Amino acid sequence: MRFKMGQVNTKVLIVLISSFASAAFSEDFKTVNGKEYKDAAIIRVEPDGIVVKTKSGITKVYFAELPKEIQERFHYDQQKAGAYSAEQAASYTAYQRQQQDAQRERDDAAAKNNAILAEQEAAKNRTQVLQARYDQLHQQEDDLLRQIGEAKQPGPAYYGGKNNRTLLHHPNPQKSQLPLLQSHLSDVRRERTEVRKQLEKAQR
Repeated sequence: MRFKMGQVNTKVLIVLISSFASAAFSEDFKTVNGKEYKDAAIIRVEPDGIVVKTKSGITKVYFAELPKEIQERFHYDQQKAGAYSAEQAASYTAYQRQQQDAQRERDDAAAKNNAILAEQEAAKNRTQVLQARYDQLHQQEDDLLRQIGEAKQPGPAYYGGKNNRTLLHHPNPQKSQLPLLQSHLSDVRRERTEVRKQLEKAQR
């Protein structure tokens, strides 16, 4: 049992030493298409390729692009590489879908928020319009009441009669407008009542 554990520990140690050695030393790689990676330090080895660091940055070089001797050096298995690539592609697709769903949720939330803000602004504008109309109608009512009061007054006074001692009044020319003024006043009050109801509803 001790011998087996020693074998396992020795194998692990060899793998670690190999990994550190690979990361510590830089070497040149050339693909089958002639592309070169100068002074490339191996960061990690994956089933379908190696990740290297060069002066240009970090790049993954796929085993399918490398010569056979390098593939054998890193124990490249085409079947394992294909399965790993498919798994990575599925993970990336799932990540993209997750990001799209999250973006869609953010867009929906922003759209709802914008709709709420637009409705609040529209309600504010409606309230301002109703308030302005209510004030206008109130002023019209005051003006009509004043005109009606003037129309009900007697005309200009003068003294007449046999001895010119009787106080008489000329006809009030505005009196004939009383029916029209009173009708207009009724319309204004009716509209003002309706506007007041709408204003109270909008302010709730």
